Amino acid sequence: MQNVLYLKDASIYQGDNLVLSDINIEINKGEFVYLIGKTGTGKSSFMKTLYADLPLTKGEGSIVDFNLRTLKEKEIPFLRRKLGVVFQDFKLLTDRTINDNLMFVLKATGWKNKKEMSTRVEEVLNKVDMKTKGFKFPHELSGGEQQRVAIARALLNDPELILADEPTGNLDPQTSIEVMEVLQEINKNGNTILMATHDYALLLKYPSKTLKCDENQVFEVVQRKTTL
Repeated sequence: MQNVLYLKDASIYQGDNLVLSDINIEINKGEFVYLIGKTGTGKSSFMKTLYADLPLTKGEGSIVDFNLRTLKEKEIPFLRRKLGVVFQDFKLLTDRTINDNLMFVLKATGWKNKKEMSTRVEEVLNKVDMKTKGFKFPHELSGGEQQRVAIARALLNDPELILADEPTGNLDPQTSIEVMEVLQEINKNGNTILMATHDYALLLKYPSKTLKCDENQVFEVVQRKTTL
């Protein structure tokens, strides 16, 4: 199996504060992995380290073939092109349409050909069932629709790994399930996904490999099969 994320004896710091220590995990290509844990247990710091918002200063770590320990400032944009990041609060640009939001990302990541860019925008919106909404502005969409667009944006550069940080955190239960269905479908198509969540109902409905942050540790949780 090819791994897209590998951490060995890694520790994560927020400034001088130790957040997580002695992390030993692997995520392989094509996996869907949950990251769970109470608020304040280090889920966000863990995610930030993966997309190089926080440096990895202790241990070994590689993500989509980038070494997190030796990563240079100038390499960070190239790392982020191989990652798709989905945030809880969507982070869409409110002053432009959905199509223009996605075009903006393509321009920022080096795309030049207008026709290819338009085709790519159409493809990713189609994947999340939002093809007919590209002309709308973010405020004209529901929360669930905005999150679908955020997922489409994460797919633009065909990332090797999607990091979804509480993607259903601001959504009602029904909309959360709709967004999960989209993520499940993307995963079936071969995209690797690491999703931080505190929504345990989703874990029961869509069981998968689960990592837990607790007491400065990250470890894999073995899910027990429940019989009714």
